[in-house]
Parts: sequence; C-alpha cells; structure tokens
Amino acid sequence: MAIDPTLPGPVVRRGLADRAERLEAILAEMATVLVAYSGGVDSAYLLLAAHRVLGSGAAGVLAISPSLPAAEHEGALAVAGEIGARLEIVEAFEHMNPAYVANNPNRCYFCKTELFEVAGPVAERLGMAYVAYGANRDDLGDFRPGMRAARERGIRAPLLEADLDKADIRSLARDAGLSIWDKPAFACLASRIPHGTPVTTERLARVEKAEVVLRDAGFRQFRVRDLGRRARVEVDPVDVPRLLSEPWRAQVTAGLLAAGFDDVEIDREGYRPGKLHGTREIE
Repeated sequence: MAIDPTLPGPVVRRGLADRAERLEAILAEMATVLVAYSGGVDSAYLLLAAHRVLGSGAAGVLAISPSLPAAEHEGALAVAGEIGARLEIVEAFEHMNPAYVANNPNRCYFCKTELFEVAGPVAERLGMAYVAYGANRDDLGDFRPGMRAARERGIRAPLLEADLDKADIRSLARDAGLSIWDKPAFACLASRIPHGTPVTTERLARVEKAEVVLRDAGFRQFRVRDLGRRARVEVDPVDVPRLLSEPWRAQVTAGLLAAGFDDVEIDREGYRPGKLHGTREIE
C-alpha cells in the first residue's frame, strides 16, 4: 500500500522534531527537486519527505549499472511504489570509466560524478531546479570522495543541511511508515573489491551471485569480499555462529564455489563497515 503523502508528519522526540521541520523548510524553499535515489533508507526518506512537501514537484531518479544488484533494483522499485513518488530510471556507465575501473581510494568520486551527470538531463527535462542526494551528518566524519563530486556540481544534501544523522533518519522513516526504516546499509558491489584491483563487470557479477547465496540463506547483513580466486564472507557478528554451523556452512560454501570462487573463507569476527579498506564503506 502506498504511503499517503497528505498524512501529518511523524511525532518525534524533542530536538529531532526541530530538525525534521528544518528539512521540510529546506525542501519547501527548493520548490522542485530530483532525488538521486538508491532504495536505501537515506535516499528513500529524502524522497518521501520531498514528495510530502512538494507533491509533483519532487521525483526520484534511479541509476542502473553493473554495481547495483538485481535484488537492490527490485527493492528500490518496490519502495518507490510504496512512497508513491514519480521515479525515473536511467543507465549509468561508471564501469566504462578507466579512472573508476582502476579502483583507487577515490573510486567513489567517479561513481558519484557519473550519477550526477546522468541525473542532470533528467532534472532539466522534468523542470526540476535542484538535484539532491542522501548525504547526512554521519557522512562528515568519513572519507567521502563522492561528496566532493556533489559539491563541484551544486548537488544539494537536504538531510545534511537539516543536521540529520542516520539514527534520526531511521527514526523518522519508522514513524512515517517506511518499510525499510531498519534496512541494513548497503554499499555498491565495487566496495567488495580491494583498492588497486580493477573493477570489472565479471568481478561484480561474481560477487552479486555469491551474495544472492547469503540472502537466500536468510542473512540480512553480509558482504562477500572478492580477494581474487578466494572469497571472504562477512555476516553480522550475531550471525557468525549460524554461518559456521551445518548445514549453513556447507550450503554457503557450495554456493560461492558455484558462483566462481575457488576458495571460501568465513570471517569469524563478522561484518564491520570498512573492514576491507580501513575506512567506512560508502553506503
């Protein structure tokens, strides 16, 4: 069922209510906005808030590329339908940019650059004054090359401008009835590949097939790290004992071997953002 954009805003704790009102004021001032939407909680709540404040003056744009798994694509479409906002689908081609393929620590700069480049013509066609994305206050403490790409192109970050952090956004999304309010953060598939190892469509496809195995086994938070012919599996620390037990260990191992890896390692410490690169992943 679609969320009714005419419903009153959520009743939230003191302080957060002020920030939520600030977000609404920022969106009202923008008048028209195209939200760079991925289906994650940040961009989904931004799209929902914009749709509530601006109605037909707000729309989302979802960029499809080999770094976005089919399951995330389908989920994003379902959530956009839940919100009831207009959604445009475009193709992105960051995987054809040698600077992106090189997979240096600033890889996300080239990914976000491509996203904003393909979003621009959509905003122009729809008559949207701004393009916005889901950066929030928590992102300020991390290495975020994509934020530089946004600044260079005048892309707005209303959640950040309203001083909302991830916990705030989840709380607001929950009170607004957004089904994915507690969805685990998801970074693009390229984040599974160590810096310096080229990002190829073959590697991305192999990681996607491998992570389908974890999803089908009922794990919610997971990463399959592509370490060449070896895969390292990370799940939420509370789920590590289940992954190490049978039949799950054998089932997951067989699935990852079938996906194209020669060896499978289970990380007994479990998933922690940024474990592969030493910095928090770009979610």
